[in-house]
Amino acid sequence: MASETEAGTEHTGVQLAHVEPTPTRQVAQRMIAATFVLLLTVAIVYFERDDYRDTIDGQVDLLDAFYYTTVTLSTTGYGDITPVSDTARLVNVLVITPLRVLFLIILIGTTLEALTTRSREEFRIRRWRSRVRQHVIVCGYGTKGRSAIRSLQASGTPLEQIIIVDPDHRAIDEANSVGLHGIVGDAGRTDVLRRAHVERARAVIVAANRDDASVLITLTVRQLNPSVPITTSVREEENAALLRQSGADTVITTSATSGRLLGLSTDAPRVVATVEDLVTGGQGLDLQQRRVTAGEVGLGPRQLRDIVLSVTRGGRTLRFDDPLIGTLEAEDVLVVVRSHPPGGQIAS
Repeated sequence: MASETEAGTEHTGVQLAHVEPTPTRQVAQRMIAATFVLLLTVAIVYFERDDYRDTIDGQVDLLDAFYYTTVTLSTTGYGDITPVSDTARLVNVLVITPLRVLFLIILIGTTLEALTTRSREEFRIRRWRSRVRQHVIVCGYGTKGRSAIRSLQASGTPLEQIIIVDPDHRAIDEANSVGLHGIVGDAGRTDVLRRAHVERARAVIVAANRDDASVLITLTVRQLNPSVPITTSVREEENAALLRQSGADTVITTSATSGRLLGLSTDAPRVVATVEDLVTGGQGLDLQQRRVTAGEVGLGPRQLRDIVLSVTRGGRTLRFDDPLIGTLEAEDVLVVVRSHPPGGQIAS
C-alpha cells in the first residue's frame, strides 16, 4: 500500500509528451465502434422484424428493435422478443452472435485500456525520472517561454532535454502536444521543482509573467541547486538588481530592452533588424558562445574568422577592443557572430 501511495504522489503533475492517442480519445474511438455495432444490429433486426415475435403485442417496431438489440448484445436476454422463423434464427447465429462478441470485446477492451493506461504512464514517468539529467527547466510556457524553447532548439538542445513548469494545465497540454515534457504546478514551490529534478538540471530559465513570481522562483531554485545557472526575465528595470540578489546569473529586462529597440527603430531601423537577426537562432546571423580552439591560441581577436564580440577570461568579460585581451589564451570563452547558411549548418 505504501508503494502505491508513493507512486501516485510521484505521478502528480508530471505529464510526459504524448507518444500515443490520449485515453480520452481511445475511449471515444471505442465508443464510436460500439455504437456502430449497435446500430448495425438494430438495422438487421428491424429489417427482419416480421420474423420476430413480441409477447406483448405480437409485433416488433423500431423501439422494439433497439430494445431487443440492447438486451441481446449485453447478454441480458429477457426472452419477451424472440426470433420465430428459421431465417431470423440463422441470422442470430451467424451475424448477431458474432456482433455480440465484438460488442463485448470493445467494452472489455475499453475497460482494460482505462485500467492499464495509468500503469503505463506511471512506468514511463519512473523511467523518465531515472534518466533525466543535464536538462533545461523553463518556468512558464507563455510567449517568453516558447521563444526561449525555440532558441534552445536552434542551438541544439533536443526537446526531451527541456522540461516545462507551468500552473496552467492547458499550457502543459499544449507543450505535450509538441513533444515537450511538462509539470503542472507553481515553479515557486519546492515540491514542484523537485519533481522537475532541479538538482540535476544544467540550466533554469525563469519566464514568469510577474516580477514577484520571478523573484520567488529564482530564490527557490537557488535554494535547491546552489550552482545551476539561472536566467530570468524581469518586466521593470528597477527589479533587475533584486533578481540578481535573489540568485539569478543573467537578468533580461524585457520592457526596457523592447523600449530601446522601439526607440532605435525610428532613426535606425536596420540596427533593429540586425539585432532581431542576431537573437533569432537558426537563420541569418547567430550569436554563439564557445571556447578558444587550439589553433586560435596566440592569435588576436581580429585575426579569427568569426567576429569576436567579447572574451571571458578568469571570470572577467572583456570587450573585443579591450587592450587587456592581447592574444587569446587556452581557457578563454568567446562570444562570436557566425553566419547561418540556408542549409542549416553554421559556417565554420
